[in-house]
Amino acid sequence: MTSLDILKHFEENCCVMRYTTAGQLWDIISPREFVDFSYTVGYQEGLLSCGISLDWSEKRPEFVRGFNHPCGWFCVPLKDSPHQSLLTGYIQTDLRGMIPQSAVDTAMASTLTNFYVDLRKASQKA
Repeated sequence: MTSLDILKHFEENCCVMRYTTAGQLWDIISPREFVDFSYTVGYQEGLLSCGISLDWSEKRPEFVRGFNHPCGWFCVPLKDSPHQSLLTGYIQTDLRGMIPQSAVDTAMASTLTNFYVDLRKASQKA
């Protein structure tokens, strides 16, 4: 993820956000942007966040607009080790555009790996 912007804020836990990703595989996969409705609430002493992409009229020409089907993330503390949490994500992303499936598979695997590595680094700083 290269940027994250809140486009519209509805209430404390509810917003429309736009985030972008860099090009992948030497720009075989162009940079993408996603515009998602997001709702986040407390759940079992942790967090539950769910979302889905929206058909947002403002588009930027330097990005291909991707689409996230209904998705969710659960982050709950471990019972035996409350200073650690279990993060579970359910995502189904359509990158859109004309991309060979093998390139999509490679890019998604590396993107998710980088996401978790970056998340671990950020959580250790907190």
